[in-house]
Amino acid sequence: MTPKEFYDKVVYMRHCQRNYYAARRKKDAEKQRYYLGLSIPIENEIDAEIERVQKIQASNEANSNNH
Repeated sequence: MTPKEFYDKVVYMRHCQRNYYAARRKKDAEKQRYYLGLSIPIENEIDAEIERVQKIQASNEANSNNH
């Protein structure tokens, strides 16, 4: 994932999360389910990307320490 793709996904994820919490405050169960359904898969993608990059960084650090 490119940095721009990551940024765009995070922006969209936060949009969904904000709308979810707004619906929750208004006790609108239908909108809650809708926005939760949108945000969870994106959250999982973001978590996977963070994990991927952390592995790359750890590998790069290990390689730089070996030289």
